[in-house]
Amino acid sequence: MTMKKLRSSDWFGRSGKDGFIYRAWMKNQGIPSDSFRGKPVIGICNTWSELTPCNAHFRELAESVRRGVLEAGGFPVEFPVMSLGETLMKPTAMLFRNLASMDVEESIRANPLDGVILLCGCDKTTPSLVMGACSVDLPTIVVSGGPMLTGKYRGRDIGTSDLWRFSEDARQGLMTEEELNLAESGMCRSRGHCAVMGTASSMAAMVEALGITLPGNAAIPAADANRKVLAQLSGRRIVDLVREGVKLSDVLTRRAFENAIRVNAAIGGSTNFAIHLMAIAGRMGVELELEDFDRYSRDVPLVANLQPSGKYFMEDLYYAGGLPAVMHSIEASLHTDVLTVNGRTMGENIAGCESLNGTVISTVGDPFNPISGMVVLRGNLCADGAVLKPSAATPALMQHTGRAVVFEDIEDYRLKIDDPELDVDERSVLVLKNVGPKGYPGMPEVGNMGIPKKLLERGVTDMVRISDGRMSGTGFGTVVLHVSPEAAAGGTLGLVADGDLIRLDVAGRRLELLVGEDELERRRGLLVPAADRFSRGYAKLYVEHVEQAHLGADFDFLKGGSGSEVSRDSH
Repeated sequence: MTMKKLRSSDWFGRSGKDGFIYRAWMKNQGIPSDSFRGKPVIGICNTWSELTPCNAHFRELAESVRRGVLEAGGFPVEFPVMSLGETLMKPTAMLFRNLASMDVEESIRANPLDGVILLCGCDKTTPSLVMGACSVDLPTIVVSGGPMLTGKYRGRDIGTSDLWRFSEDARQGLMTEEELNLAESGMCRSRGHCAVMGTASSMAAMVEALGITLPGNAAIPAADANRKVLAQLSGRRIVDLVREGVKLSDVLTRRAFENAIRVNAAIGGSTNFAIHLMAIAGRMGVELELEDFDRYSRDVPLVANLQPSGKYFMEDLYYAGGLPAVMHSIEASLHTDVLTVNGRTMGENIAGCESLNGTVISTVGDPFNPISGMVVLRGNLCADGAVLKPSAATPALMQHTGRAVVFEDIEDYRLKIDDPELDVDERSVLVLKNVGPKGYPGMPEVGNMGIPKKLLERGVTDMVRISDGRMSGTGFGTVVLHVSPEAAAGGTLGLVADGDLIRLDVAGRRLELLVGEDELERRRGLLVPAADRFSRGYAKLYVEHVEQAHLGADFDFLKGGSGSEVSRDSH
């Protein structure tokens, strides 16, 4: 095979002053020039950080990738990019997803790289790295960090989804502080991201379903030696991708995105999947709209019995055959002829990958739950759309009309939610405003509001909840999210008042505020524009340029890509 000219040769193959500088300073690391000159230079884009506990094992994973690159005749170079720790960052890691994507994009473009391995795991690290890499469009493979082992508490399996149940129990006095501490110590008992089908696992499944990982990537536990094997094999394969000239744009076609939507339905994936896939499509130049998430998932049943929509954990999914077995189960719904980064088609990758445990991965003919996917709602309360995850909702609430109980912002919610005087009953609809992309800012995972304490004490476990924010992929309930346009952008959500009737009709895909247009116009006239809270820095840039949720909440100036060419030198 005749290999195309290496991109890195524009640095290391140069003569004169510039070539001297590029090579000489690499040699100060004790590297002879024949190690990197004339060989595919592979960047290992690493989101390792002790402030991102899900990714804290990535130094070891990078070493496995490095071995594979060297075995295949490439030259590996590891570089850091901004790491987004979901559990620690304030006000929300989502605020910084676009910033991290810019870091990735410019780090790849500015350096002598021929191909890239993306090491990501925690929720926002996967979409931010993929978004940035798409804008450069080099040969790329994703290696996820893997889920943690299933948690244990008093003889039973637990995962992050149980956190929400523990929290409600503690608010009612049903769980002591000592019991909470015991559960806390048993939940995160190994390296890796959340052990349920939360956002991190949904993102790992997303990149495998898109075809930009090696098969099996999504479910191998972080603590399993096979995670390192996959990393090493990915290191070998990226060198071949460079030699073959296969770029992200060759794999990330419209049909690949449709596959990812269908797979997300089959696994009961996070609602965050929509906002991240939209952003990736925007960087790749693939036309995708919010309705596609409803359209392409509507006929795909839930075949993976995983929390929060089911019972089991990512570790169980791995033992049952992993994502290849899920995709084999729904094969008739997939475009099996699409290319993947291992050089084979999706159909070839999943051939013969039958479920090893029918309780964890069922069949389309006898699914775990016939209801799956993501419902996209429209109506005067969400003119540009909103989403709901039916597999995690209460069937009795899918057709519901109730009076609004309004919280103007997150502080108002926290002040009122446990007030015994709060005028609320089990038929009420909880409405949280100003937690969208601009309003918070950053669109945090606060949409699955807790049930008012006085209703918890009466045994109420679910209510219709509506916001312009997001929900953790580990969360559950009849929760309407990503209302667009958001309240802070002039959306009707900002006009909702206590006592207004709201009608949710999931079957009809409608969400309506039952208030006349004349009254809404009157309320619009009374609105006082919020003062600009940010006069400088990244938060100011974010609020001024972030798009609404139905478009993926990327920056308006980052659509598409700038490619990999850099025509000017630094000296």
